[in-house]
Amino acid sequence: MVFTSRSDTALVRGYGLHQEFITPHCLQQNGMVERLIRTLKEQCVHRHRFETIQHASRVIGDWIRFYNDRRPHQALGMKTPAEAFTLAA
Repeated sequence: MVFTSRSDTALVRGYGLHQEFITPHCLQQNGMVERLIRTLKEQCVHRHRFETIQHASRVIGDWIRFYNDRRPHQALGMKTPAEAFTLAA
């Protein structure tokens, strides 16, 4: 689902966020994004009852840092994204 209506865009900006979009018709990017969203939901969002947007922002931000800095990824040879990016630089 693409959230590009004026009301969606205004809501996103109202939270101080910026939308980014994948390359149109790029199945590889779409698959990666869909998998990340599924993992975020399963491992973070569905395990918490958020009381405020600030609470959600903190918990999700903590999870993203864990995901990138501490969680090994099978697709990266059991390295974290931070480790894989450092090796690629």
